[in-house]
Amino acid sequence: MSTPNGPRSRTLVSFRELTAETIARVRDKSEKPPTPEELTRLALRAGAAVRGSELDSAASETLRRLAGGEQPDPKLRSLLIDALSQEPEDKQAVSKTMISDAARAATQWIGVSSEERADALRELLELADALPIRLRSHEIGFPRLRSI
Repeated sequence: MSTPNGPRSRTLVSFRELTAETIARVRDKSEKPPTPEELTRLALRAGAAVRGSELDSAASETLRRLAGGEQPDPKLRSLLIDALSQEPEDKQAVSKTMISDAARAATQWIGVSSEERADALRELLELADALPIRLRSHEIGFPRLRSI
């Protein structure tokens, strides 16, 4: 907002998580509405939580459940694979690479809350603290190699 004394800042909306509804409210209240991409970039820069699309949430949940051992109906599985393997017409084809085992293992953490991740980390650190420390002797346990 501009005044005779220069630009003036005002809060258009307050939020805990940036959503499509929040973006719409900002754009409605703003004299010069920023684009949704600008708002998302600014929110991320400020450290605010940004909600992904409903499709991203569903995909995250699906990956987490698959990593947990659940399987969809075979027909739905085939349809999903077919739909996901199609390249968008307006984009260049991206080279398809094999997914690493580490990436597959990480899918169980997709969509998991920060609290659950913190609990898992705490348990892991407590396990590490509980492991016995084995002191190594100063002598090597195999014969010395001698040079000629």
